[in-house]
Amino acid sequence: RLPFSVRVLLESAVRNCDEFQVKQKDVEKILDWEVNQAKEENVEVAFKPARVILQDLTGVPAVVDFAAMRDSVKELGGDPDKINPICPSDLVIDHSIQVDFVR
Repeated sequence: RLPFSVRVLLESAVRNCDEFQVKQKDVEKILDWEVNQAKEENVEVAFKPARVILQDLTGVPAVVDFAAMRDSVKELGGDPDKINPICPSDLVIDHSIQVDFVR
């Protein structure tokens, strides 16, 4: 039975196996993770997440970067709607309100 983290990598590799960015060899490397671990070899595999969740601290700068890129593309006469994240992304704002002064 595979550890959960290895299963996530394996599922991603199988789902995205296109013989260009993710190859059959990458899938085999993940399947042989125990052998590679025993040899103490560092193995690189492609990982293409299906979705990214950004918390507000790191996500807001990413959103600002996309806005700046869209503005630049528009100024250069391009279509700003073409500037989007490669994979679906969600920005989670989890602030609470704090009252410091009451009359």
